[in-house]
Amino acid sequence: MSTSNYWEEAIETMSREELRALQLQRLRKTVGIAAHAPYYKEVFAQHGISADSIRTLDDLRRIPFTTKADMRAHYPFGLVAGNMREDGVRIHSSSGTTGNPTVIVHSQHDLNSWANLVARCLYMVGVRRTDVFQNSSGYGMFTGGLGFQYGAERLGCLTVPAAAGNSKRQIKFINDFHTTVLHAIPSYAIRLAEVFQEEGLDPATTTLRTLVIGAEPHTDEQRRKIERLLGVKAYNSFGMTEMNGPGVAFECQEQNGMHFWEDCYLVEIVDPDTGQPVPDGEIGELVLTTLDREMMPLLRYRTRDLTRILPGPCPCGRTHLRIDRIKGRSDDMFIIKGVNIFPMQVEKILVRFPELGSNYLITLETANGQDEMVVEVELSDLSTDNYIKLEQVRRDITRQLRDEILVTPKVKLVKKGSLPQSEGKAVRVNDLRENR
Repeated sequence: MSTSNYWEEAIETMSREELRALQLQRLRKTVGIAAHAPYYKEVFAQHGISADSIRTLDDLRRIPFTTKADMRAHYPFGLVAGNMREDGVRIHSSSGTTGNPTVIVHSQHDLNSWANLVARCLYMVGVRRTDVFQNSSGYGMFTGGLGFQYGAERLGCLTVPAAAGNSKRQIKFINDFHTTVLHAIPSYAIRLAEVFQEEGLDPATTTLRTLVIGAEPHTDEQRRKIERLLGVKAYNSFGMTEMNGPGVAFECQEQNGMHFWEDCYLVEIVDPDTGQPVPDGEIGELVLTTLDREMMPLLRYRTRDLTRILPGPCPCGRTHLRIDRIKGRSDDMFIIKGVNIFPMQVEKILVRFPELGSNYLITLETANGQDEMVVEVELSDLSTDNYIKLEQVRRDITRQLRDEILVTPKVKLVKKGSLPQSEGKAVRVNDLRENR
């Protein structure tokens, strides 16, 4: 185990020149491996691409984007480059609720690399082998369960694979097993804080001190609310099934952007409409290429996640670039009355009001031939029954939302527990519009 502030100091503090040289070496190897996949074999033949044709990192842009649609069209194993019968050891997939799931096949090398990246992330935020790590992610095909499980084990933590849901049991485990680190999606972390309150328990009296959150786009205001409610430091993480799962990028203790592990991933930020690169600091779509995966490398995968590269060095000493928190997904954005809106813009306003709970739902509908936006948000336990005060709160929310999104929504304050609860990623938008 490392005794410094770094899990792998030589890699984490590598100079930019050394990083670029390592990336080029690994990119050439990755392209050579990918050429054995049926899908990439066809793509490479059409565009005259081979490992020898990749002489600089800029040559990456000669390769077309890979999309989720490509992966679904070649389901299940059209992008597998390795020998599955001899070297394949695990399959993960997305939920596939709207068609074929996206499938990722791993070799033992791939799983070892992934576990090491998660361990690197956890170590970066102060987790050590003496910690008790509780994981409230679903296990099975979802990568958040096994991804964090094997990463925490690699680090040497005592692990509690609690899985998703059953909040009272989660709290019992936290108390009985002296959990110090918890992984949870943001909406569930707030739900857990509510259950602590319902049970008459104070999270600050537990041993819990570190929270890892991710999987859902969330605002910094929501993160601070979670920290306040649970009495922890909450660190933002980024991962996705197509890139292994958790461990792709992670905040350090500065809590100012997520370090992207550039020894294992090549990062591009492009205009989602044109596919052309945008300058550092500008928001665009995140495009990723794996650099240390042998069974099923992915080249220039369009994530649909919107973010930007943060300029300047990080005080923590790590040289790998930082990206801003995910602003939303290009396919999560909805347009109403000609205005582009992301759910996180709504959440940013709602979290300011102590009278409100954490659950909300945006419904888009058509009335009298016009699109309308309705925001339903639950009241907190501490809210008043004073109608005059609640009406003033509703008007204040409406005004602030109008200033933020340039559209005036209908705001409805509803009783706590009346909106649907999800143990997985929270559903924030219900689009019922005609001709959408």
